[in-house]
Amino acid sequence: MKLEKNDKLVIIGDSITDSSRARPVGEGLFDAIGKGYVGNVEALLTATYPELGIRVVNMGTSGHRVRDLKERWQTDVIELKPDWLSIMIGANDVWRQYDSPTMTEEHVYIEEYETTLEELIVQTKSGLKGLILMTPFFIEPNKSDLMRATTDKYGEVVKRLAKKHGALLVDTQAAFDKVLTHLYSATLSWDRVHPNQAGNAVLARAFLQQIGYDFTKGLE
Repeated sequence: MKLEKNDKLVIIGDSITDSSRARPVGEGLFDAIGKGYVGNVEALLTATYPELGIRVVNMGTSGHRVRDLKERWQTDVIELKPDWLSIMIGANDVWRQYDSPTMTEEHVYIEEYETTLEELIVQTKSGLKGLILMTPFFIEPNKSDLMRATTDKYGEVVKRLAKKHGALLVDTQAAFDKVLTHLYSATLSWDRVHPNQAGNAVLARAFLQQIGYDFTKGLE
């Protein structure tokens, strides 16, 4: 596995990451890590690699877009001094264009999205052992759906930046699309954005696969 002994993994994003995590830092007892995919990742790393003592910190904040990440980057990433950093952002950057179409000041269009995300990557990557970029997703199999189509374009930005900056890429949309060949969207999410337990498991599994997690370790 790519993470090593005593590594600190900070995972930042929006409500999908947040999932009721503790404030100011999502780490510790009593579901402080949150109830979403980050909690799944932390639990499986702890259960399967107890000898590594990997520290997982959830810094997701509900409603946030990439410009909001920029405003809190110093306190919520830099000052936490992660060894590994995972970023998943974009759902609200896209969603506000569709649920609040007249409030254009709330929209983060793709040019700002790419420029800001790359700025954060460049600012941070030299101090990291590893960077993980997760694409935004929309749990909708119809690629002609307007929000799905826009989300796919933002996902392409993440893919380009991952390749350019040598980051691990978690293609969350591809992971959901595989499951959606068998299930209806509502089975994974009531609004196609916020995953339920099964949806969070899809995210956690895709994440763990990219960091080299051994799903058979300890089962022999």
